[in-house]
Amino acid sequence: MNPPPVPNGDADALERLLSTRHSCRGFLSNPVDDALIERILRIAQRTPSWCNAQPWRTIITKGGATDRFRNALCEHVAETAAAPDIAFPREYHGVYLERRRECGFQLYEAVGVARGDRQAYSRQMFENYRLFGAPHVAIVTSDEALGAYGAVDCGAYVNNFLLAAQSLGVASIPQAALASHSKFIRDYFGLGADRVVVCGISFGIEDRADKANAFRTSRAALQDTVTLEGE
Repeated sequence: MNPPPVPNGDADALERLLSTRHSCRGFLSNPVDDALIERILRIAQRTPSWCNAQPWRTIITKGGATDRFRNALCEHVAETAAAPDIAFPREYHGVYLERRRECGFQLYEAVGVARGDRQAYSRQMFENYRLFGAPHVAIVTSDEALGAYGAVDCGAYVNNFLLAAQSLGVASIPQAALASHSKFIRDYFGLGADRVVVCGISFGIEDRADKANAFRTSRAALQDTVTLEGE
């Protein structure tokens, strides 16, 4: 049985958004209009979730609030070890390690960092905490009691936020690095202990002259990620 008809071009539009979106690592200082931010949020709010729990809560900064958070975060990170709410991967191995390395080497090559230059690696990594110069950051949190399922729902929300932003000409990057300092973020924004920091999303207008935006990551072939059973 064929699926019911859908508006022409919907699949093409979705594929185009997924194909053209990339993690932006260099932003202009220009703020995004409040109306655009609200539309991104309204679109992302349509995200499906387990039992329709909609566990995400999002804090958006703009103007001086972004700069104050950026400065405070950089100061904190320079003096404090990482301590995420959600444990980071135990290890990357096999093809996952290969993909991670490919992405890292592409970034370092784009910005002119020589392989093995650990100080330069660290400086580039620290750009995460500068929010890559973005005028806005979204802090996405989940309810602690919902555990992994709440985090999965928030992951779907983050993806839809990124695609909604892309559809409106707004660049973005999801950042697990911000969640590596979860307690600081909770304290800074006055969040309760029941909120788990999932990630941050820095967003704004892409600086196309920034060399960090000059590369694109690859995607695995379907046969490497999908097993089709049946006749």
